[in-house]
Amino acid sequence: MIEVEELSKRFKTKQALDGVSFTAEDGKVTGFLGPNGAGKSTTMRAVLGLISPDKGRALIDGKPYVTLRAPMRAVGAVLDAKSAHKSRTARAHLQALAYTNNIPKRRVDEVIDMTGLQAVANVRAGQFSLGMSQRLSIAAALLGNPHNLVLDEPINGLDPEGIKWVRDLCRYYAAEGRAVLLSSHLMSEVALTADNLVIIGQGHVLETTTVSAFVAEHSSRSIRVVTPEPDKLRAIFTSSPEVTVVPDTRKSDDPQVGEVFRVNGADLVAAAQAFARAGLITYEFVEEHASLEESYMALTHSSAEYLAKEVG
Repeated sequence: MIEVEELSKRFKTKQALDGVSFTAEDGKVTGFLGPNGAGKSTTMRAVLGLISPDKGRALIDGKPYVTLRAPMRAVGAVLDAKSAHKSRTARAHLQALAYTNNIPKRRVDEVIDMTGLQAVANVRAGQFSLGMSQRLSIAAALLGNPHNLVLDEPINGLDPEGIKWVRDLCRYYAAEGRAVLLSSHLMSEVALTADNLVIIGQGHVLETTTVSAFVAEHSSRSIRVVTPEPDKLRAIFTSSPEVTVVPDTRKSDDPQVGEVFRVNGADLVAAAQAFARAGLITYEFVEEHASLEESYMALTHSSAEYLAKEVG
């Protein structure tokens, strides 16, 4: 378990963290989300004892990282894909880590096999692509068979097979009762991988929740209707001021007949019953939910440090 308690850190004029608190539970994948500059990497570095917070503390299985007698057995971390020395081979890099942390030499071959590095085990790290460097960093994190994993953007540079492998790895570790703290900018991957969410913006925790609860709370539901009877559709909701019926853009897979509408604020079952009573002809009738990414963007937009202009 990883516990973060009221962490605060200031770098010159920038308040990087301001009272950040959350727990990455055993048996769960905790997705750690936030815009660039939100404080994710700073938090992870504080957890791993790489920086000293001005206030607060971080504990790994109840202890500060700097007091752990066997740190690589307690926590494995991926913070920098290019952390291996460029002139060392992948095998030599892992062997050095194993030797200095009293980890059996056979474990090196095990993690090389686990991460798909067999073919490049004797290639110098400086020749690795970003994707292969990520795999080497993950292999190093797994070397001590740790109870906790801290992964900062571990899928950067990976191909689809590699991304799925990281997802499966996180789920496997959590299923074994271990804690996984996963930072990523790919909302779709977090939705597929994480159980819990910690969302941070400008050094503050904006929300701690679960994936399903976050989407349910922050995303809007709407009903997409394609019908040749727009006047009848509008008339159904004339006595329901909380419901709006607005034209929508036709998608390529929509029926090419009828008009397309989005009905906001209506219950799916109640709407279906009202349509049946009114004899409304529909060519398409489906409830849509905002994705995790849409919900996340709605929450963090005002906390983003860098905002681009909209295109178009």
